[in-house]
Amino acid sequence: MSRALFRNIAVDTARLIRRNAAASTDQYGKTGVAQSRPYFRSRQLLERAKETGVSPSPSLGFSSSSSPSRIGFVGWYLGMVKSHPVVTKSVTSSLIYIAADLSSQTIAKTSSESYDLVRTARMGGYGLFVLGPTLHYWFNFMSRLFPKQDLITTFKKMAMGQTIYGPIMTVIFFSLNASLQGERGSVILARLKRDLLPALFNGVMYWPLCDFITFRFFPVHLQPLVSNSFSYVWTIYMTYMANREKPVAIST
Repeated sequence: MSRALFRNIAVDTARLIRRNAAASTDQYGKTGVAQSRPYFRSRQLLERAKETGVSPSPSLGFSSSSSPSRIGFVGWYLGMVKSHPVVTKSVTSSLIYIAADLSSQTIAKTSSESYDLVRTARMGGYGLFVLGPTLHYWFNFMSRLFPKQDLITTFKKMAMGQTIYGPIMTVIFFSLNASLQGERGSVILARLKRDLLPALFNGVMYWPLCDFITFRFFPVHLQPLVSNSFSYVWTIYMTYMANREKPVAIST
C-alpha cells in the first residue's frame, strides 16, 4: 500500500513538473520572443537617432532627457563652412566689417551726428567681395605650403602674413575705399603716403600674436573665422583710418 502511495505521489509530481514546464514555455517562449523583437528594434532606432541627431520617439519609451542635444548654431555654421566655404567665410567677414564700422562710427561721432550707412556698406562690401574670399585662399595656400602646425612652421606662416598678405591687403583696402569715395590718382597716393606706414606699423604690433594663435591651434577650415574674429578690433581702427579727411594739401 505504501508502494502504491509513493507511486501515485511520483506520478502526480511528474505530471505537475511537465505542466509547469509547458506553461513556462508558453509564457517565455512565445511572448518572450515577441517582446524581444521590439526591444532590439528600439535599440536600433535609438542608435540611428544618436547618429543622425534626431530625438527618439516617446512611443519607444525614451524620455527627451536621454536624447542627444541639438546641433545648434555652431554645428550649423561648421557644416556651412565645409559645404560652402567661400560664401560662408565671405558673409562672416562682411558681417564683422559691418559691426566694426558701426562701432568705429559710434566711438568717433558726436551725439548729434547720424551714422554714415554708405560708409558701412562700403566696409561690408569689402569684407564680402575682397577680404573673405582672399582669406579663404590664403589660408589654404599656407596650409599646402606649410602643412605642419609646429612652432617653426607657425613662425614661417606669421612672417609671410606680415610681409606679403598684410601689406598687399592694406594697400588694396585704402585704395579701393578711396576710389569708392570718388578719389582718384594723386589723392589716393597721398592717402597711402599718409596712412599706409602707420597702419603697417600698428599691424606689426597687433597681428603677430593673433596669427600665432590662429595658425598654431586651429584647423585650416576655421582659420578665416578666427582671423575675422581678431580683425573686429583691428577693423575698427582701419575703418577710422580709411575714412579720414581727404589729404587735399598733400595731393596738390
